[in-house]
Order: sequence, then C-alpha cells, then structure tokens
Amino acid sequence: MSAAAAEKSSALLYPDNDWDFTRLKATYNAIEDIALNDLGLDVYPNQIEIISSEQMLDAYSSHGMPLMYRHWSYGKHFARDQQLYQRGYQGLAYEIVINSDPCIAYLMEENTMTMQALVMAHACFGHNHFFKNNYLFRQWTDAEGILSYLDFAKKYVAKCEDEYGLDEVERILDAAHALMDQGVFRYRRPPRLSEADKVARAAARAEHEQKTFNDIWRTLPAVEEDDEDKEERANEVKDIKLPEENILYFIEKASPVLKPWQRELVRIVRNIAQYFYPQRQTKVMNEGCATFVHHYIMNELYARGQIGEGAIMEFLHSHSSVVFQPDFDDPRYSGINPYALGFAMMEDIRRISERPTEEDREWFPQFAGRGDWRAVLKDAWANYRDESFILQYLSPTVMRNLRLFAVHDDSEESHVEISAIHNSGGFKRLREKLAAQYDLGMHEPNIQVVAADLDGDRMLTLRHAVHNGRTLDTKTRDDVLWHVHRLWGHKVKLEEEAA
Repeated sequence: MSAAAAEKSSALLYPDNDWDFTRLKATYNAIEDIALNDLGLDVYPNQIEIISSEQMLDAYSSHGMPLMYRHWSYGKHFARDQQLYQRGYQGLAYEIVINSDPCIAYLMEENTMTMQALVMAHACFGHNHFFKNNYLFRQWTDAEGILSYLDFAKKYVAKCEDEYGLDEVERILDAAHALMDQGVFRYRRPPRLSEADKVARAAARAEHEQKTFNDIWRTLPAVEEDDEDKEERANEVKDIKLPEENILYFIEKASPVLKPWQRELVRIVRNIAQYFYPQRQTKVMNEGCATFVHHYIMNELYARGQIGEGAIMEFLHSHSSVVFQPDFDDPRYSGINPYALGFAMMEDIRRISERPTEEDREWFPQFAGRGDWRAVLKDAWANYRDESFILQYLSPTVMRNLRLFAVHDDSEESHVEISAIHNSGGFKRLREKLAAQYDLGMHEPNIQVVAADLDGDRMLTLRHAVHNGRTLDTKTRDDVLWHVHRLWGHKVKLEEEAA
C-alpha cells in the first residue's frame, strides 16, 4: 500500500465492513455532526440497541415496540414472519425505531458497518427529527411517557390474567383489537393527559380495585366500582356529545356490563391505537424524511473522506433498492412506494430551491430559487401530513419522472377513463387525486355511535356513512359487531346511510 493510500485509509471511519462498538461510536459522532450542524436537525437523545434477527422478528410481531402486553395475535405474527424469513421469502428491516424520549433504535447485529451507518442516519436522525417536530406527533403522542405506559400495560394485563384467567382477558382484548381502527379521535380530542398521568390514574384504579375486590361479588360489576368512580364516569358519559366517532372510548365509558379491570383493558388498547394513528397519516413524509436524511449524510461522509468507495457503493446499492418504484405492470408492483415518493419530492424541493425552472417558479413562487432548502424541508416536516404535503409540494417534474396518471374507474361502466394526463390542468387534477388517496377518511369506514338507550333497553345504535357507494363487507361487519356486542353486553344495531 502506498503512503497516500495508507493515509487515506487511516482517515476512514472504518476501512473494512466489520463493525464493533468503537467504530459504531465514531461513526455515530460523525453522522451526528452532519445532522445537527449541517442539516440543523432537532432530535431526542438517541438510545441504540443491537439485536439479533430473532429479536427483530419478535419486535415486528408487537407493533415494533420494546414493551408490549401478551396476546395470541403477536405470537401468530411472529411464527408467520419467522417461517417466511427462514425460507427466504421475506427479508427483515435493517432497523426499528421507537417514537419515544429517548428515541430507541434497534440495529440488526447481522448488518455490515455501512448498513449500521445508514440506519443510524435514517433512524436516529431522520425518523427522530420527524417524530419530535411533526405537529401530529406533538399533539397526539407523549414520547416522554410512552415507555412507562407500555410497561404499566404489560404488567396490568399479566396481573389480570393471573386474577381473572387467560380466557377472560383474551375475550376483552380480542374485542378491543377488532375495534382499534374505530378507537381513535380523528378530529378532536378529550382533555389531554400525558402518559405519566395515564399511568398514575391507572395505577390508582388498579390499587383501589385490588383493595375492594371480593370474590363473592365477582358477578356484580357495580359493587366493584365505588360511588365516587361511578359518579365520575357517569359525568364523563353525560359530557359525550353524540354522534361519537371513537367507539372504543364510548364503550369504555358507557358500557353497562364492563367491570373496572375490563374498562382498563379497553382503555389500554385505545391509548395504543391513538399512539400509532399519526404514523398511519405520515408514512410518505416520515419515510421520505428519513431516506432524504440518510442519503444526504452518507454522501456527505463520502465527500469529507470519512467513508471509502466500497462503502458508498454498498450504500448506493441499498438506497436504490429502498427507493425503487416498480411500474404498474411489473409483477412486483403493489402500489406507490412511500420511500420512493417521499424521497423524490424532498429531493425535488432541494432542486427547486437551488435550480428552478420557469415551471417551478410558477408552481412554487414562495421558495423557488431562494436557496434555503433546509428551512423549506423542516417547515414541511413540521406542519404537514401525507395528504396536505402532496397537495402542496408535488411538482410536475416528479409526476413526469414517476410517470403518474389518473384513471377513473366506474363499476357500472365497461371501460376506464384516463382522467388526468400531463398538461397544466391534468397535473393539478392528478395531484389532487393522489393526495386524496392518502386521506384516511377516504378509505376507512366512517362509523359513529349515534344513540345509546342507557336507561331503557340499553340498545346501542351505530351509523355507517356510506362514501362513494362503498358499503361494508357483510362478513367483516357481522364479525366486528359481534365484538361490539361482547363489550357492550346488550343489543347493537348498525345503520347505513349515504354520506
């Protein structure tokens, strides 16, 4: 090796692809310098844990969370994913990252050093910044308290299994899980409680229940709830204005048959459903942000001479696979890749800020040619969700590059119509139609509690607002209503009406 080559190798963070904790620390520090001092990201403290492939599969099975209560469905997911992975039909994510403070990132021990660098940039700074700054996560999640709450939930479910039996606990959890999509506040929220407050209140309820529990009165739920708690809950029920979109919330508060410990289980499922709701609204933005950040950081490490040609080639190969978008007639096509769309849009924002065309200046006069792409991106990451981000920032250039077009498909017609093509009006209609696909309200059934006869026959009435003629699948509807009946304890009726 020549003296120049030896000097260049000594400047590298890692001259080969084996990793150890010393190299991880040095590489993390270099990544952090670029993320904070160049990109200006704002992140929670990071906690990095190295795990095996089996531990990664275990995390997969329980929503990617480090703590989770026991339920048969998680074991089912683990067994399925393990078989697919062992037979080579499915790979594993290189990392899992938790929206918590500190932000926890799991790295696979099987990763090469280059992949460890990539996922630290992607998870510890891309996702981390998005979690901390996006308005949905700031409004709807408590990163500081979620781990404490999950720890409480795990212990509480285990305690209920010991005291009331595994089958009784599973009955409630199965029913609550079936209603998770209908267990979130989409447009409003009750008075905000931090996760720490939730834990404190839940612990107090559990302690009171334990002190007052008497096996003789097990079949009389009212005896297990003291007058003060019953009055507080009755007042909460009175404050609920119908129609109510959060079915789990209404059942938790108003069900005539649930015992206190069962209400707590429903509350746990509801809180976890709400925690994950922002992630469902920001898939394109969250993954796009993390992908843009890791792409910028890895290229900057190479430009600074901190990683070599082999590392950057391995990175580019992996990155290209992540953002690959199959054509609609490709057997691998399964919809628009959120990594591809998010990354393309964010790279395009940088291009428009630095090298705009006349078309860009017409479409984006507020930032075209102004150069400060970091500020534009950070503003978008903080203040938009997928639907509004696409509606605001998707450019004709990205639509052309991804060869997007819109198809109008009427079930009563024998043909389809290409309703938006690449012209001025077509680009605007195309952007609107694509944005609408990321509006959860367009895809999830709008089912609300519209009536509950709490003083008479206890009938619970739900109403489904039919959108675009799409009615509920009969079997799925009946299965879910059976779970509603299990939690409510009395007759349940579902009406359908055109929205």
